Amino acid sequence: MAGPIALDLPDVLVTDAARPNTRGAWTMVIMLFLAGILSVIDRAALNILVDPVRGTLGISDEQIGLLQGLAFGLFYAFMGIPMGLAADRISRRNLIVAGIGLWSLATIGSGLAQSFGSLFAARLLVGLGEAALGPAAISLIADLFAPARRGRPISVYMMGQGLANGVAISLTSLILAAAGTGAFLGFPVLGALVPWRIVFVIFGACGLVIALAMLVLTREPPRQGDAPQGAAQVPGAAEAVYLWRNRGVLLPLYFGFATCFTVAYGGASWAPSMLLRAYGATPGYLGAWLGPLSMLFSAIGPLIGGTLLDRSMRSGDTLARFRILSIAPLFALPFTLSVLAHELHFATVLVASANAVFSVVGTVMFATLQSVVPPRMRGSSIALTLVLNTILGASLGPLIVASVTERVFGNPAMVGWSIALVCVPFLLLGTGLYAIALGAIRKARQTGDSDCARLLAGEAL
Repeated sequence: MAGPIALDLPDVLVTDAARPNTRGAWTMVIMLFLAGILSVIDRAALNILVDPVRGTLGISDEQIGLLQGLAFGLFYAFMGIPMGLAADRISRRNLIVAGIGLWSLATIGSGLAQSFGSLFAARLLVGLGEAALGPAAISLIADLFAPARRGRPISVYMMGQGLANGVAISLTSLILAAAGTGAFLGFPVLGALVPWRIVFVIFGACGLVIALAMLVLTREPPRQGDAPQGAAQVPGAAEAVYLWRNRGVLLPLYFGFATCFTVAYGGASWAPSMLLRAYGATPGYLGAWLGPLSMLFSAIGPLIGGTLLDRSMRSGDTLARFRILSIAPLFALPFTLSVLAHELHFATVLVASANAVFSVVGTVMFATLQSVVPPRMRGSSIALTLVLNTILGASLGPLIVASVTERVFGNPAMVGWSIALVCVPFLLLGTGLYAIALGAIRKARQTGDSDCARLLAGEAL
């Protein structure tokens, strides 16, 4: 059996005095918040533009599903682990800035694409750029804030990603409406484009502005809890050993998260189309109702998750976060069954409510991982969640829903039933996996033979 890898000093032994000042820490969080919004907007915009893109490029629902999932997810998944390892070794601020620049240029390229192939290639590069954000962002927050104060900044970062769906819906609808009245005629580049292309170009340009602002306004903080490194190892070897030795806790955590987010990606990708096709909604209605409601629920979710986390830390209940994860996904069941609402506004509320649920799950999951892995694995631990989420969630979720619509029902208007048929079983499976993780960490805490349990115990002290 492989010997234990050298763990860094427990993070709780690092004093607050060794951390950056509060103003600098929150400046970084705000920039990460904005970057998180843009990272999701660049993906979510396509969900609102399904029918215009299909009409211009002459492609099918399944090809749209590939653009929503596999095209974005291919590089995002394959580069997730290398990006996580890089986040544990090089400047995370610079890694994020480079990633924002790449995905923003690729988003502009999406708006200029002339075929399915060129749009697919552009979405690949969006995924490559965005693979840098998650691992580096959570690692930065863990070094900027003490364990008992991480819930709120992580929730703010997650709130940005949650709000982005609503922001994307509202801004996309506004831009489409403005373009339809000729508001961009005479503008360089934009004036010659059809409305859906204008959306991508504007969002990409905004990303370049955020990348420049982050480069100017923030700096890389010192890494907390770093221990001297021993002999050089193959990158990822120590991380793999740690994961395998603690697989009873970590594997159900990771796969529970990925399974739940198959529902988040698969459902969210096609929910706007369901409202348009099955309930007769218009793009204007989505901008006026679904967008603001999604933002409201996206703001509520991370605040709930962050508050629950911080309270559990102050109470010393180290297993509370596992119990939250084993229950919270069930609150997304109404969203998966929104096709049964039979009324447009009620269905819209159910669709929007999923943003709160998955924001809670994401916030609690990321904070939990930071507590059960050593500091030198923070970036790679988050990267692995993104890889699995991409392979199971972002890549397969939208495609499975689209395939059921086309091959089982054979009717685009039945997409709401496809969402229900695919998402309900995945949601129940994810909840069950989280319950297994709770049982495993409870047993490990009793026996004391788990690195994860020891790190949790040290954090409680």
